[in-house]
Amino acid sequence: MGRRGVRGGDPGGPPELGGSVFQFFGTAECHFINGTERVRFVDTYFYNRLQYMIFDSDVGHYVGFTPYGEKQAQAANSDPQWMEDRRTAVDTYCRHNYEVSTPFLVERRVPPSVSISLVPSSSQPSPGRLLCSVMDFYPAEIQVRWFQGQQELSGHVVATDIVPNGDWTYQLLVLLEIPPQRGLSYTCQVEHVSLEQPLSLHWGTARPHSAGGSGGGTGGAGRGIGLCWE
Repeated sequence: MGRRGVRGGDPGGPPELGGSVFQFFGTAECHFINGTERVRFVDTYFYNRLQYMIFDSDVGHYVGFTPYGEKQAQAANSDPQWMEDRRTAVDTYCRHNYEVSTPFLVERRVPPSVSISLVPSSSQPSPGRLLCSVMDFYPAEIQVRWFQGQQELSGHVVATDIVPNGDWTYQLLVLLEIPPQRGLSYTCQVEHVSLEQPLSLHWGTARPHSAGGSGGGTGGAGRGIGLCWE
């Protein structure tokens, strides 16, 4: 959408020095609460990393934060056509784009693909550790928990950050730090908005598994981030 530009030649405006580089940067943000029930439009201006002016639809006019910003805010507030455009942006810009983007950004659901594998420890001679790989899900919010039988093992879990795949899906690896004990069952439980109920994947150590074996899941993980567990 349109922006009010920097006029470097204005008295009191940003200096113009030969051979120097100056940066003008602006953001136009839409904040949504409960869908489009309440919408806030914020138009912010920066020069050389310094915020000098802002328009907030909750306020209804521009506010300057520097002498130059105050001058620019006064000029903007005195332009009826420009201010009408800013004040109606909650509808013409924010609500309009919300309706266009909702099917892909808000309503889109991609269920995770989950698998369990036994990974060796690089520093300890042991049967290895159980790794729950949760792949290719959207949106990013997700909860993954490990259980031994019915007991949650929250104090013995380490996880990566939720990593974007670059295609609007995410992945997460959650490691159970204690080695699995023979005769006990272990469960990786995943809760995600795309699932009608929690997805539980079980690993039973009563039968042998290879170091790279999978405990099953909704599908194999075709990609992942490399890790070395100590």
